[in-house]
Amino acid sequence: MNRHGYIGRKMRLPKLQTQPAIIITAFGSNSRGKAAIEGIRTELDEKYSDYHIYWAYSSEIIRKKQDLSSLQQALAQAESDGHRRAVVQPLHIFPGTEYQQILETCEFFPGMRVLTSETLMHRWDFVEEVLEVIESEFLEGSDELNIVALHGTPLAADPVNIVYLGIENMLKKLYLNVETACVEGVPGFHPLLATLHQHGVEQRFRRARIIPLMFVAGLHVEDDLMGDEDSWRAELEKMGIDVSCPMIEYHGEKYFKGLAFYDEITKYFCNRLDRALQLMEHY
Repeated sequence: MNRHGYIGRKMRLPKLQTQPAIIITAFGSNSRGKAAIEGIRTELDEKYSDYHIYWAYSSEIIRKKQDLSSLQQALAQAESDGHRRAVVQPLHIFPGTEYQQILETCEFFPGMRVLTSETLMHRWDFVEEVLEVIESEFLEGSDELNIVALHGTPLAADPVNIVYLGIENMLKKLYLNVETACVEGVPGFHPLLATLHQHGVEQRFRRARIIPLMFVAGLHVEDDLMGDEDSWRAELEKMGIDVSCPMIEYHGEKYFKGLAFYDEITKYFCNRLDRALQLMEHY
């Protein structure tokens, strides 16, 4: 028996890693939207093959259903594997409440130096870059309407609301036929419908396209935006408007096109991660 009370061989400590761990943090998906996450996972594994990559999921419901790791568990595993530094890259679109929770988890994790990278639309120039990407999906006819769909937040005091309202303002000034609405919070979809009715604008539009500004086009798109009942599509169709949503074929199946399916968006997330890895060298 050794001085620690263990019988037999001494415990083998993990080899200290020289490079920081990369921890990718996503909300997760219970729907067909999981395919988009699988696609970006493959690309990240190839681009950062010299690093140990861990995945964490911020949705407690999805973690329980699919037996996935939380951010705290992923950090603990990286530490157990010999890492003393980690870069956390959220696959979140905006720096809202969930991003603040990620920051808090990383700040108070003992034993490691953890640097949290920026979200996709963390800065106004990032916002402009992303809007240029989805611009390719816009219908251009004078009788065609585009609605950029944001997730939104039910929390009135959430600082991310300023970003949602800022995007609405930017799109109104840049395009004559682009509106913005959130599934939750402001700007809302039903106020948008009310405005269309009040001005008789719905009679002008023959077609509408809903473009989700969401990383994964999961249940919110499948049910709230494009579902058969109580959806944005159903409400617009009552007004005699034909409704579509961008689609993509992936591994022989068709999916609603969330941001994860755009090559440019993957590149932007990698840019965020590359910058964080460079900063970590001096952290």
